Amino acid sequence: MAVIALDLGGTKLAGAIFSSQGTMVCRAQTALAGRRGTGVAALVRQEVVRLLEVAGARRMKISAIGVSVPGISFSKTGRVWAPNIPGWTRYPLRRELESLVRGRRLRVAIQNDRACSILGEAWRGAARGRRHAIFLAVGTGIGAGILSDGQVLRGAHDIAGSLGWLALQRPFRRKYRGCGCFEYHASGQGLAKVARELRAQLPPRFHPRGRRKPAREWAAADVFAAYERKDPLARAVLRQAVEFWGMAVANLVSLFNPELIIFGGGVFGPATRFLADIYAAANHWAQPIAIQQVRLLPSKLGGDAALYGAARLALQASK
Repeated sequence: MAVIALDLGGTKLAGAIFSSQGTMVCRAQTALAGRRGTGVAALVRQEVVRLLEVAGARRMKISAIGVSVPGISFSKTGRVWAPNIPGWTRYPLRRELESLVRGRRLRVAIQNDRACSILGEAWRGAARGRRHAIFLAVGTGIGAGILSDGQVLRGAHDIAGSLGWLALQRPFRRKYRGCGCFEYHASGQGLAKVARELRAQLPPRFHPRGRRKPAREWAAADVFAAYERKDPLARAVLRQAVEFWGMAVANLVSLFNPELIIFGGGVFGPATRFLADIYAAANHWAQPIAIQQVRLLPSKLGGDAALYGAARLALQASK
């Protein structure tokens, strides 16, 4: 018995076949390449068909399909809200996939990427054997997959873990409206935004060392590269980000009392070196007993955490 797992992001689609024991049999990744709405859905369908053909050639019986999506997966309707995919405000993804595989009678399960990430880490990663853990995903945006007493928290309307909207700074500013305060300051895109804002406040003759790109083209990778060159602007940006990440950890620790907080996403990565600093910052704010009992760890599954979670979701659906 095997399952198909898909991890749809804002820029790519990863697909894999997993055995029932959790072994990844094959994996492929395709860039969305500017696709929108129905074009993204067509790519998802195409990948399902391809993986079914691969499974058939290997004489593997597929029992279910699990899909990780960015944003919100509405469990009652099977629709998806994905802000990074134009046209996906209430996209009927489950209906489309069930229609595609109707003759095969395969179950289709869809969940948001933050929940899939903690599900994957609890199954095959850093949270294996744990019942209380949080996956803090910091990439283009920020989200949290929350495992409480062995169950992934979804919330009343499937929106639990939208951590980018944590209120960590006052007063409220209009610039927070589209993505939230925490995400504005400490996501991958946020690091570049903060760097541009700080640059604009500096004297006209100030030129950070090693910067050749126009400020409008800066990305998180440029901030980390400049940090390696001991760039004072990059150091200020990341020092502020550590404070925000620490406050978020403190709030999560005080609210949920987890055993572990696992850091993943594109920013962790290069920001993993700051975990000790993040813990020190969190220690100022968090419930004092709970913060002494939690560990901060990097993801063991890296960029495939949500893909493993989608596989686990499919295996659960097939039972």
